[in-house]
Formats: sequence, C-alpha cells, structure tokens
Amino acid sequence: MFLGIDIGTSGVKAVIVAHDGKVVAQKTDPLDVARRQPLWSEQAPDDWWNATQEAVLGIDPALRGQVRGIGLAGQMHGATLLGTDDKPLRPAILWNDGRSFAECQELEALVPQSRAITGNLAMPGFTAPKLLWIKQHEPALFPQIRTVLLPKDYVRLCMTGDKASDMADSSGTLWLDVAAREWSDAMLGATGLTRNHMPQLFEGSEVTGLLRREVALAWGMEAIPIVGGGGDNAAGAAGVGVVNDGDALLSLGTSGVICVATDNFRPNPERAVHAFCHCLPGMWHQMSVHLSAASCIDWGVRAIGVQGLAEFFSLAESAGAATGPELFLPYLSGERTPHNDPHIRAALLGLDNETDKGRIAAAVLEGVAFAHADGMAVLREAGTAIKQLSVIGGGARSRYWGQILASVLDVRLAYLEGGEVGPALGAAKLALMAVTGASPAEACVAPPLSRVIEPDRALADRLAPKLARFRAAYAALKSV
Repeated sequence: MFLGIDIGTSGVKAVIVAHDGKVVAQKTDPLDVARRQPLWSEQAPDDWWNATQEAVLGIDPALRGQVRGIGLAGQMHGATLLGTDDKPLRPAILWNDGRSFAECQELEALVPQSRAITGNLAMPGFTAPKLLWIKQHEPALFPQIRTVLLPKDYVRLCMTGDKASDMADSSGTLWLDVAAREWSDAMLGATGLTRNHMPQLFEGSEVTGLLRREVALAWGMEAIPIVGGGGDNAAGAAGVGVVNDGDALLSLGTSGVICVATDNFRPNPERAVHAFCHCLPGMWHQMSVHLSAASCIDWGVRAIGVQGLAEFFSLAESAGAATGPELFLPYLSGERTPHNDPHIRAALLGLDNETDKGRIAAAVLEGVAFAHADGMAVLREAGTAIKQLSVIGGGARSRYWGQILASVLDVRLAYLEGGEVGPALGAAKLALMAVTGASPAEACVAPPLSRVIEPDRALADRLAPKLARFRAAYAALKSV
C-alpha cells in the first residue's frame, strides 16, 4: 500500500493506493482561506499539518499499517516563511493572492532574462514576487527569514524534519532554472535570497527522507520513505497517466488547469502559458491556468441559495445551455492565462425579467468553460495539439458540464474511474515508483475509462455567440 497526501486549498486529502494503482481508501479534512484585505489570500501553515493528521488518522488503521511509502502533492506557489527555529513567521501567502503585481514588474526589471530562465511570465501568484512584497511592506520580518518552503514541503518538514522539494512544485516559484532543473542564483539574488534559503531539490519519485519516529507511531506506520512528490497539477497528471509527450488533462479543482506533458522545455511566457518541470525525470509540461473553476460552482451554490452541488447542476441542466442571455465572467480571484490580471473580478451580466436560479447556474458553468477556451486557444497558438483531455478534480463528476466543456474546447474528454481523487493519486504512484523501482510507464497507468464525451458541434455553434460576448465583456470590464 502507498499513501498519497494532497495539501489543497480547500482541504487536505489522503488516499491509500494498492500496488495495482487502485484507490482503496480516502479521507479529506477541510481548510479555510483568510482574506484580510482585497487581493489577499492566506492560510496558517500549521492548519495544513493539523488537517493532514486528521485526514490520515481518518483512514482505517489496518490499511495505514500496510503503507510502505508516502508521496506528497500540493497547492503551488505558497510562500511559507520560516525563522531560525523552523516555525512560520506569518501566514502563508497563497497562489491566488494578487497583492504583488507591482513586484512582478520589478522582478523582471531586475533580471531581464527572467522569462528565459524560468519559462514563465512573472505573475503575482508565483512565490518570488511575494518575497519582494514582504521585503518592501514587512521590512522588519524579511531579515528573520531562514527558509522559504512551499505548502506541501512544510508538511514534509513536519513529517520528516527534512527541507526538500521537487522540480515540478519548485518550477512555480520563479527561482528555478526550469530547463536546467536547478535553482537560479540570479532569480534568488533579485529577491534578496540565496540557495541557503531554499530546500534541497529532488525528482518527484526520489526519496527525500523517512517518516519521523513520533509521527510514524501516531499514524500506526513504520519509519517509511517519503518521496519528492509534485505540485498539484503535475502529480494529478502522473496519477492519470499524462506522462508522455502530448498527453493532456483538464483539472477542475478550486482552480482550473489544462496541463500538457512535453518531452522538452517549451515556454511561451508572452501569452501567460506556464512551462514547468514535470514530476517525472526528463519531462516538462505546459499549462493554462484559471484561478477559479470549481470555486465558481461553490460560489454559485451560495449565491442562488441551493442545497448543494447536485441541485446546482440539476438546475443548470434543466435550464439548458445557451438558452438565456446571462453571461458569467468567472474571475473571482483575478485571472492568469491568458490575461495575467489579478485585479479583474467576476461579473454576472445580461440579466432580465426571466432570469431565474437555473439560468444563473447555467451561465456559471458556461463562463468557466469560456475561460478554459481562452486558455486552450493560447496553448494551440504555441503549437500544442490536443486531441483528448483526461478529466480530474471534483468538477469531473458532472456529465452535463462535461458536454459544455468538450463542445466549447472542441476536444474529447476522457473521464477516468477515480479521477476525482486528483493529485493525491499521483503522489501515491510516485511513492510506489520509489519503493518498487517501477518505471513511469508501469506505475503511472491511466485508470480505466468510465465514459468519454465527444464535442457536440450543434451545441458549440449555439455557444459561439456567447463566447464572443464573453471575450468582449472581459475587455469592457477591464476598462472600468
């Protein structure tokens, strides 16, 4: 058995996977996000550790005792700042925090070759600009920083006592030379840091340390190995077999991501496409990233006052796609691809006397699909051909939404058994590779297909005018 732990934004998920890759148990413990000021998004690092313990201990002790390795996945980019005692100095600044927009411009001015080094446009979500913000706005705290860790790597520190990270997650800091797969002294120096502030780098399937004795005893395990793991999207890709050049997935979690595996480094930063290391040696991946996906559904549930997701999707399906004038722009936390705009905010437009809960629900689902269409467009502009997307994340449960997405994106969607498990599945498979010596081809096999959704050309034609209005509405909204 192998344990995968995903440090997400809305919760920590722990799954146990058998040698054949089948999920045999899972448990999730929720997390809250603090938004103390506009553009801010923070979490207390110790909340991640507490939620991790709750999630793991919520699994059958008999299964826990059979675990032979642990992999970690997690939300990317979060700036977790530790002092000399390895305790957090302040709440972690998260991936969807937009406060450091000005610092992005400063960083690119300090290192003119930054896009070539990192493969990415500097964006507020990344870690490095957050440190420039701390340096300017919390100057008394900055000299106290001894180590900067990503969220899952803080949990690793609690588990093993080791300061380590993987290539995929570290790609999202803007401190990594992504082609060379090593820290960039130029990028670190621009933020007043050195390699001494950074964790040791590992590939996703390499062992970084052993579970501390006291944690092992509490969890009913032995002092088993912990592997590098990966950022949530890379780990999610490994979990569903997106490991070969051209393989692709659509992740419908809190954020939404289209991720394509590549066998070389293919950056396109000018269009806000991300180019990161994969969590597998010798592989990279491209991504279009949308800061709100399933989080828009959660917002919609609250906004129209329904009992839960099932009722929300049912209302949307009853209303029908492309049947009303309502238009939803899903920018609850700003947007990355292709706009790199932390200031834009969501909007619900085109309401009339006939607008009801169902038509609002339908508009929300359409709006998220339209945002992903913008991301797909810039991936295709970069020469990436995508014929099929494997779907993971909580949003994967709705077949109706899948039909809208497939039609708007003009791509086949492959739904996999257990695909909603997401990054934790890939983290467990990386642990399996480390312990058994299995290759990516052997360990990272796609789960069985549960269904395939083909694009509906007639539906795409009906939605096309709304997609055009959606793009015009962004431009108009941005101007005000």
